[in-house]
Amino acid sequence: MSIIGSAFDAWREVREEYEEVRLAAYMLAEEATNGALLNARGRAAGIDPGSLFMGNERRARAYASPELLEHWEKHPRVTYAAFERQWVREREAEMGLAS
Repeated sequence: MSIIGSAFDAWREVREEYEEVRLAAYMLAEEATNGALLNARGRAAGIDPGSLFMGNERRARAYASPELLEHWEKHPRVTYAAFERQWVREREAEMGLAS
């Protein structure tokens, strides 16, 4: 396999694993907030509540309900970037490459 092929395989793997984590976080938050994920501004803007679990922290907090903000204090949002960094560290440790 080529270097680029290996890189794409790793990228797909980390994206799939992140999506599982993101979906689990969404479901936990939905249960904890009784479905109240968006504030009035988010509902008025037609924001997809699932989008609050990825991407920009500032945007997520701008549209999150008070209940969701409280939930995130106990169960912090995990961005893709943070997840990817941790995923890479774990793979490097498994291969004995960790510094």
